[in-house]
Amino acid sequence: MSHAPVVPEKNTRPAVADSIITGFHAVEEYIRHIAGNIDRSDSGSAELLYCNPGPRVKKICVAASAAGISCTAVEKYVLDKLTSGLNGTARDHRGLVLKIAGGSAGTRCRITLDSFLADIPEKAVVLILDSVTDPHNVGAVIRSCDQFGVALVILPERRGVKDPVSNEVVARASAGAVSWVPVAVVPNLNRAVRQLKDAGFWIYGADAGGTSVADVEFPSRTVLVMGSEGNGISRLLEESCDSVVSIPTRGRLDSLNVSVAAGIFLYEISRQQQLV
Repeated sequence: MSHAPVVPEKNTRPAVADSIITGFHAVEEYIRHIAGNIDRSDSGSAELLYCNPGPRVKKICVAASAAGISCTAVEKYVLDKLTSGLNGTARDHRGLVLKIAGGSAGTRCRITLDSFLADIPEKAVVLILDSVTDPHNVGAVIRSCDQFGVALVILPERRGVKDPVSNEVVARASAGAVSWVPVAVVPNLNRAVRQLKDAGFWIYGADAGGTSVADVEFPSRTVLVMGSEGNGISRLLEESCDSVVSIPTRGRLDSLNVSVAAGIFLYEISRQQQLV
């Protein structure tokens, strides 16, 4: 952290496959993820770039160095250039960018449904997001999944957030929880539900007209299906659910934000299963 800033040539561009992570929480959680791996196989592909470091940035650099991640001082315009193609929120790098070579950030918690089903814990909660396209909502939901012990989040290849695990907005909205919560992206949600049923899971769809969540006794293997705020759960997917559950409300609006609703449902499920 004491060397002079590195100023790359003007035509230097990050590799196309590189992943860029911004936001102090998201960066810190990825560093914790690497530090928690015994072989630290991801550390060599990561580089922390910073400028004008304050106390928070210096603390993160110390943690990164301890995890085997190289730290390099650069000029601010270098960070501006690296983040220029990101969403407005993610573009606010605040003097710190974590660059992951070869896109490894996008695979650290990406698993297949088949691999999950091959080794299911006795108690497991799975969350399915159907047509939830706002990356801020997806990130907030994943943050709740981390807090309430969700074993897997399933999203569709279409009608969802593209590359959710490597999406910078999702990472930031989740406060780094994407580094910890397993995510599976599947081509067909209905087929995924059938596989989960065959594995002993009970499927609960979230809808305003369902049974109150306070009156439902959730089994040890539970799947919660959340739909978009506009259209809810698709008809075929709702028909595959064993039951439909709802949250009693008194407001004048017709529904809760999907991330808020998911947090309430997940708290009750995890409370019953003593996961929290």
